[in-house]
Amino acid sequence: MPKYKGKSGAKKRFSVTASGRLKREKAYRSHILTSKSTKRKRSLRKATLVDSTQEKRIKTIILAN
Repeated sequence: MPKYKGKSGAKKRFSVTASGRLKREKAYRSHILTSKSTKRKRSLRKATLVDSTQEKRIKTIILAN
């Protein structure tokens, strides 16, 4: 059987932390920023962890050899 290729787009969007969790950037910060509050934009700057229900699914996509 051929080797499974990981998805290049997913590899660029997620990174694995030291504890094995997945880190991601938040959405909704690319355009129409004038209608968003400063507080909201500031919170969108920070990276966050992927939800535990989605972790297994994303790990199979990005950690494939």
